[in-house]
Amino acid sequence: MIDRVQTGRVDAARAAGEQLVARTPPTSDGPAFGELLAARLGADGIRLSAHAQKRLEGVGLDAAAADRLKSALGRAEQKGSRESLILVDDLAFVVSVKNKTVITAVDQGRAKENVFTNIDSVVIG
Repeated sequence: MIDRVQTGRVDAARAAGEQLVARTPPTSDGPAFGELLAARLGADGIRLSAHAQKRLEGVGLDAAAADRLKSALGRAEQKGSRESLILVDDLAFVVSVKNKTVITAVDQGRAKENVFTNIDSVVIG
């Protein structure tokens, strides 16, 4: 298993059939939000990339919002989406629907140009 998310070669990893693995840096104050979300989503086979986990550090997202993210991913899958932008409250998630992986997450404060590329659908969660 190779973690190519941090090097920015997600597409190359997908093309090569490699599995993307999320790694979370250790914290001293208990589990990071990304770890908690990954555990909650992981029960349904949904993964968070290391990049998404890093972006979600310090971001508050409750259980209801995580459930809405899962639901939105399911709706995107039903419609045949491949790469989807999922909007939940003031967070935007770019998700590989086929791989059930959250590739990146952007909160309103980090959205520089508000432009998302390489997506084929948008789902409001």
